[in-house]
Amino acid sequence: MNLQHTRLNSILATLLAVGLVLPASAVEITDNLDLGGAIRGRLDYDPDRDLSKFSFDTFFLTADYHSDTWIAAAKYRFYGDAYPFDYTDKVGDISFAEYAWVGYKFSPEQQLQVGQTAIPFGLLPYFGSTFFESLGNVIGLEDTQNIGFKYLQQSGDWDLQAAYYPIPAEQGEGTSRGGRTYGTSVATADDYVVDGSDNHEKDIFVGRLAREFEGGGWKSEIGLSGLASTLENQDTDRDGHRYTAALHFSGKHGPWGVQAQAARQQMTPKNPGDDRLVTFGSFDGTFNVAAKGNLYLADLSYDIAGQYGWLSGIKVYANYSLFDKDESAFQDSQRFIAGSSFSFGPLWIALEWLHGKNDPYIGGSSYTQSLGAGGSDRWENQLYSNIGYYF
Repeated sequence: MNLQHTRLNSILATLLAVGLVLPASAVEITDNLDLGGAIRGRLDYDPDRDLSKFSFDTFFLTADYHSDTWIAAAKYRFYGDAYPFDYTDKVGDISFAEYAWVGYKFSPEQQLQVGQTAIPFGLLPYFGSTFFESLGNVIGLEDTQNIGFKYLQQSGDWDLQAAYYPIPAEQGEGTSRGGRTYGTSVATADDYVVDGSDNHEKDIFVGRLAREFEGGGWKSEIGLSGLASTLENQDTDRDGHRYTAALHFSGKHGPWGVQAQAARQQMTPKNPGDDRLVTFGSFDGTFNVAAKGNLYLADLSYDIAGQYGWLSGIKVYANYSLFDKDESAFQDSQRFIAGSSFSFGPLWIALEWLHGKNDPYIGGSSYTQSLGAGGSDRWENQLYSNIGYYF
């Protein structure tokens, strides 16, 4: 560990220690405006790769405005000078907006949001209970943002969300050509991506219709989602398309939670090379994704009620996701996460065991090709923890 990492770890430890004696709440500037944020550290442990690091993760700032008619929200993130971004010189060398939008409430049940918003697709707000998220995140469906218009309407048990995004999320700061975003989206490939492509996604239409129902002690939701967009290839000047559809279910019975989802993603790019692959990117990197495949996932969770000293809000969970690729020569990708999240005083902590196969973010599998043709094709393991002080 070099001097810069040691210094960052010392700073982080000090900030977390200060957090033990400070109230963890957003600052209310006026009756309508709240400012907040967080500073987080991360633990990565993988003996197979000789990886054992506790380092700075991220610092972000948030702003929320709310009145009877007007609403707005923004969140901006800063990374750098710590694993896995230790190739940068300082915090902030990698930075980007997660969301930034302004909205108008026509009524308590209807609103319109304009700006960079999370796409209304599938299980919301995430495809399960985990902090690390599922394979849905890295194929551009979970926790992904674009720029445009989103309409939300609640009618009794029915929830409708529909969006039109002329363009994807704005690129932030970093070293990647097309991966300088928080959410994973179609991207311009970096030079290190073999068979990488340069597609720009535009005219993105997303819709989600869900219905809540109760019975037998369960409070549940079932819903359908769809996405359609144009993939404009910058090398061939030809347009391809992306179509995705999903069916999801979530249910809560006392402390137990169950979530499940099946999605179909089909892309027909007009690349100058391999049309079986589309390059995606996020977090200052780009990688290939199989153009056609099915995503399956299941999540089981259990809430432990009560407070135990400084421990509270304990949830234990397990999440499995599979990206089943159409191309028979491609190796399927799988991710299994078992973990727990809880509050320890003013700190919020997630501790997770990551178990992945042909997963770009777990173990020694190929980062650029795992979601495309495949990586090491063996199960990889890693222990991951995220520790945050939110204010």
